[in-house]
Parts: sequence; structure tokens; C-alpha cells
Amino acid sequence: MTLRKRLLVLNTTIILGLGSAFSIPGVNAESINKLENQKSQIQQQRSSLQATLAEADKELVSVLKEIAELNTKISKVEKAIEDNNKLIAETQTKIASTKSEVDQLKAEMAIIEERIEKRSAILKQRAQSFQESGGTVAYLDVLLGASSFSDFVDRVGAVTTFVQADKQLLEEQEQDKKAFEEKKAAVEEELAGLTSMMTELKGMQSIMEEQKQQNSSLIQQLKEKENSIADKKAKLQSEDVKYASMIAQIEQSIAAQTAPAVQSAASASASAGSASAQKQTPSAQKAKGSASSAPKPTVNGSSAISIVTTAGNKYIGNSVYVFGGGRNAYDIANGRFDCSGFVHWAFSQAGISVGASTDSLKFGGRQVSASEMRAGDLVFFDTYKRDGHVGIYLGGGKFIGSQSSTGVAVANMSSGYWKTKFNGRVVRVIE
Repeated sequence: MTLRKRLLVLNTTIILGLGSAFSIPGVNAESINKLENQKSQIQQQRSSLQATLAEADKELVSVLKEIAELNTKISKVEKAIEDNNKLIAETQTKIASTKSEVDQLKAEMAIIEERIEKRSAILKQRAQSFQESGGTVAYLDVLLGASSFSDFVDRVGAVTTFVQADKQLLEEQEQDKKAFEEKKAAVEEELAGLTSMMTELKGMQSIMEEQKQQNSSLIQQLKEKENSIADKKAKLQSEDVKYASMIAQIEQSIAAQTAPAVQSAASASASAGSASAQKQTPSAQKAKGSASSAPKPTVNGSSAISIVTTAGNKYIGNSVYVFGGGRNAYDIANGRFDCSGFVHWAFSQAGISVGASTDSLKFGGRQVSASEMRAGDLVFFDTYKRDGHVGIYLGGGKFIGSQSSTGVAVANMSSGYWKTKFNGRVVRVIE
């Protein structure tokens, strides 16, 4: 192929690939200097392309990191669902056991009631017999009604016998009545506990449904991210192959027209560039090492309120709701909290000990009106039961807590769902 034909082919390739970015003059006007200039322009275009690819690579890395975080969160949610299922099974077993205890107490109460009724019948019969024998209900009237001393003695003996027998029966009657009341109170207490457990169970089941929906949503997000990455990679790889081929063809054509000395200079320049890059690497690594070894900031001089209200920030977007969570080192390390467990942990970061259940927390400080609430106060919400949810007020109508659908998060209680659930209970722990 003649030089003219080769240059025409090169010119056509550049026009089609780069859209008139460059034009190669005819062979008669061509010179080594212009070829060098053309090569410089092509290298600039290649540098621009490489910068674009580098930016795209950063974007892909960011997306992959986000996918990894989603996978981690899904794993946490699935583990939380597994643990909650175990807790539901344990609660159901306890409910069945409690029902058996209640049935046993009811049977014992029935026996006691029967004994009481029998004694009542005996006492009633004795009173009737005593009256029919000529006496009155009053024992004194019986004694004073004696017709002779002998009759008096007989009546005293009879009255004494009746009194002692009746006294024993009455004492037994009182003991059984007391036992009956104690059994009754025990039954009522067990039934109250059973009702409370059933309420907790229903609440847990509701939370489970929310967690399943959250899990499905996260999985859907993951699939969308995966599809997006696949499309991005395909486009980038296609562009990279196209531009690499174009650049290779242009460099081959330039190399064919360039003197060996120029080729040597180009090789020297490439080697110098590589050496420069290698030279920069230790510096970059040193800077990176310096950054990674920088000391972590510490909190100094912060008030207790500041510590309590900010302690949970590190868990926002990196936690999951687990019923009964936040009460051991494993849960805390992995961001596994329920609402009261999170509040208990947050206050412990400021060296303040509070309860770990909503029932204990609502009596863990001074009750204040909703109009007086300030940052650090506990706020309560009626969810699956009265005071079923608790959080830490931040001010501005916001609170932080471990919500069933989000894990640890800041939520708005001045509008929407939490506004309708806020019951007005505010407890101040830090004065």
C-alpha cells in the first residue's frame, strides 16, 4: 500500500472515531514535524479519555462500596429476624406454661371454695340445731335459761363443746378464705403477665413484618445497583476497546513515518514517565500511611446531654432493630438495638445508669410537660402498647432512637407518624 493510501485510511479512522477532532493533510503537505504535532494532539485526546475512564472507575468503586454496605445491612436484618423468631418461639412456650399454671391455680381455688361451702353448711346446721334444742343464738341466753344447777352444768358443757368446735371451724374457714384470696391474687397476676406477653408477642410479630419489608426493599435496591454496574461496565469496556484500537492504529501509522531516533526519544520519554510514576508511589503511600495513622478525635469537656444525644450518631444507617438488643457486647458492637436498649446504652456513654425497658425508663426521672421538653429528655410513644416506644429528644421536634424499620435513626415527632404516636410523656433524667 502506498503512503498516500495509508494516510487516507488513517484519516478516515480518526474522522469516524473522534468526529472531526483531527484532520491529517494530504501526503504532499505532510512532514515529520506535522506528524509529531498530530501525535501530540492524539496523546492529549488519549489523556482526556483516560481521565474520563478514571472518573468512571471511581464511580464504580463507590457503587460497589454501597452494594457491600447494603449486603452487610441485609445480613444484619436477616440475623435480627432469626433472633426475633427465636424470641417469639420462647415467648410462645412461656405462654403455654403460664396457661398450665393458671389452670392448676383455678383447680386449687375450686377445691378451697368447696371446703368453705361445706364448713359454712356445718356451721349453719349447728346453729339451727342449737336453736331447736331450746337455746337462742346467743350463748349467754343458753346459760341463763338453765332450770337447775345440773341443767346449767350440762348447758355449759354443751356450749363449751360447740364453742371449741365452732372456733376450730371458723379458724379453718378463715385460713381457707385467706388461701383463696392469695390464690386468686396469684391467678390475676399470672393472667396479667400472660396478657402482657401476648401484647409483646403481637408487637414483635408486627416488627417482624416491618423488617421483612425492609429486607425486600434492600434486596431490590441491590439488584438495581447490580444492573446499573453491569450496564456501566459494558459501556466503559466497549469505549475502552474502541479508543484503544484507534490509538493503536494512529501510533502505528506515526511510527511508520517517524525516524528511529524519534522512536528512541519516544521510548525514553515513556521510560521517564514510568520512572516518575514509580517515584511518586512511595510518596503517595507515605501520605496514605500518615492519614491512616492519624489519631482518632476524642470528646473532651462535653456535657452529659451532648454525649447522650450524639452517642448514637455512629450507628445511623449502620444498625438494625432487634427485640431485646443492645444489652450485651456483641449487640452493641454490631449495632443491634431495640428502643429501650439503645436509650440505656446512650446514657451509659455519659456514665448515667438508667433502666433498660420502657416501663423502667418512664419512672427513671422527673416527669415534665411536653411544652418544657429539651434535648436529652426521654420521649414516649404509644405503638403496639401504651409507652411501647422511647427515644431521646434532640430539640427542634426531632428525636433519636432505634426504630423497628430503620435501626438507629433521627426521626421527626412534630409531624407525620411519630406525631400521631407521641403520648405527651416526657421524662427528664439529666437536670
